[in-house]
Amino acid sequence: QVQLVESGGGLVQPGGSLRLSCAASGSIFSINDMGWYRQAPGKQRGLVAIITSRSSTNYADSVKGRFTISRDNAKSMVYLQMNSLKPEDTAVYYCNAKMRTIQSPFYDNNYWGQGTQVTVSS
Repeated sequence: QVQLVESGGGLVQPGGSLRLSCAASGSIFSINDMGWYRQAPGKQRGLVAIITSRSSTNYADSVKGRFTISRDNAKSMVYLQMNSLKPEDTAVYYCNAKMRTIQSPFYDNNYWGQGTQVTVSS
């Protein structure tokens, strides 16, 4: 069994910062792409940032220059540093990872965390 667990969400004022963390655990064989997605009320879930196993990154236009994704392969973790937060960043943030398990080492499977709420409000 493999799971992703996020932490670090909360309430922050506009212009503030938050750091999200996501830990992968279980019978992991390898981890490929890791990323963060978000879903605001009434909207579809969308990509925020993604990082490959070689640490190449890609960001949604709306967060470029404000958010930074990073990963620690030794700890099976991915992070999202969010600076200059705006009210429109308010959403549930989900960690995502494409992983191979010990039981299924030849194929990537897509895994999601349970989500963490980020609220940007004064």
